[in-house]
Amino acid sequence: MPIVVLGLSHKTAPPEVRDRHAFPAERVTEALGALRDYPGIREAAIVATCNRLEIYAEVADFEAGVGEIKDFLTTYRAMRVEDFDKYLYTLLGADAVEQLLRVASGLDSMLVGEAEIMSQVKGALASAQAAGTMGSHLNRLFRTALRAGKRARTETSIGRDVVSLGAAAVELASRRVDLQGASTVVVGAGKMGTTVARHLAARGTKSIAIVNRTLSRAQSIADEIGASALPFQKMNDALATADLAITAVGSGAHLVTAADVEAIMAGRPDRPLLIVDIGAPHDVDPQARSISGVGVLELADLRTIVDDNIGGRKAAVPAVEAIVGALTLEFVRWYQSRAAVPLIARLRTRAERIRTNEIEKLFASRPELDEVQRTAIVQASIGIINKLLHEPLTKLRETAASATQAGDSADALNKLVDLASMEEQIERQFSTTFSPPAR
Repeated sequence: MPIVVLGLSHKTAPPEVRDRHAFPAERVTEALGALRDYPGIREAAIVATCNRLEIYAEVADFEAGVGEIKDFLTTYRAMRVEDFDKYLYTLLGADAVEQLLRVASGLDSMLVGEAEIMSQVKGALASAQAAGTMGSHLNRLFRTALRAGKRARTETSIGRDVVSLGAAAVELASRRVDLQGASTVVVGAGKMGTTVARHLAARGTKSIAIVNRTLSRAQSIADEIGASALPFQKMNDALATADLAITAVGSGAHLVTAADVEAIMAGRPDRPLLIVDIGAPHDVDPQARSISGVGVLELADLRTIVDDNIGGRKAAVPAVEAIVGALTLEFVRWYQSRAAVPLIARLRTRAERIRTNEIEKLFASRPELDEVQRTAIVQASIGIINKLLHEPLTKLRETAASATQAGDSADALNKLVDLASMEEQIERQFSTTFSPPAR
C-alpha cells in the first residue's frame, strides 16, 4: 500500500527545529502546489499544527516517493540534512494510516485528547482539496481519521476533562507569580490568548493588558473581562510595568526580542519579569532567558501541569486505541481491495455485452413484444446481471485484499482469479435465463 507519512513533532524534534519548519496555514495550499509537481506523488496533504509537521502522500513507489518528499523539504522548506537524520520520521503503509488516525483521535498530541486537532485535520483536508492534491484514496483516509476522532470523543472520556494549554500556562505562571498582586500582559487575542486572558481574570489577577495587532479584537476581550486593550506598538511599554507576560501568537517571528527585553530590564533591575511563551513557533527570542531577572517558560514546561490534569483522559487511551485499530484495519482492507477494480470493470463490461447480445436475440425472435414489455425485460435483465455478479465480485474483492495483504502484487491477481471461468459461467446462466422459447 503506497501511502507514506514524513514528519516531525513534539515527540521527535525540539522547539527550535519545529519553529524552523513550521508551516503557516496560509502557505499550505501553495506548498501542496509545489509538491504536486513531483512525478512520483499521486496525492498529498499537509497536517501542520503548533507541534507537528506531517506530509501524507500516496506515491507511485515507496523509495522514490519518500525521496521526492525529502527533496521537497530541502528545497521548498530549506530543511537541513541534520534535521532528517535526527528528527524526521517516516512511516509506510498501514503504519502511516494508523498515524493519521492517532493524530485525529488526540493520542499523538502533547495534550492528550485535545479538541483543536480535529479542526486542524479538517483544515488539512480542505487545503489539499483546494490545491487539487486530494484524490480518492487520501480523501477516504482523512475522512476515516475524522471518524476515528469523533468516535474517540463521543464513545470514550478522552476529551471530557476540560484542559487547555492556555489554562495550563496560567497555572504554571501562578506557581511563580502572585497573580492577585501582579500586573500582566497577554500578547495575542486569538483563541489561545483569549483563553489565557479569561483564566487570568478568573484567578483574580490584579491588572490585565491585552496586546494585539487588531486593536478591536483585543478591546472586545478586554471589555468582557474588565481588562485594558493596547495596540501592538505599545507592547514594550506594557512589558516595562509587567510582572508576568504570556504570549500566544505563533506568527513565526520573535515578537519579543532579546534586545527589547534587555532594554526593559535595564530600567527596572530589581523587578523580575516572568514570560510564558505558548506561541508555536516561539514568540520570544530564546536569548531573552539569559538576561538577568528574566524567566522564560515555554510549551515544553507545561507538561507537568498538563499531566496533572489529564489522568481521566489517559484512562481512556486503551479504548481509543481499539477504535483506531479497528478503523485502520477497515481502511487497509478497503485500500487493498482496490486492486480488484480493473478486473471488476472488465467483468462488468463482459457481463453487459453478454446481456445486450442476449436481449437483442430475444427481441429479434419476438417482434410482437410492445415497448412496455421490452422495457420490463431490459430492467429484469439488469437486475439478473447484478444478482449474477454479486457473488463473484464479492469473492474478487476478498481475493484482492488477501492477495495484497500477503504481499502479492496487483499484477499477480489475474493468476489468482479465474476471470475467464467467471465470464463463461455468467454467459451460460444468462443465456439459459433469456433463451427464446422453442416454437
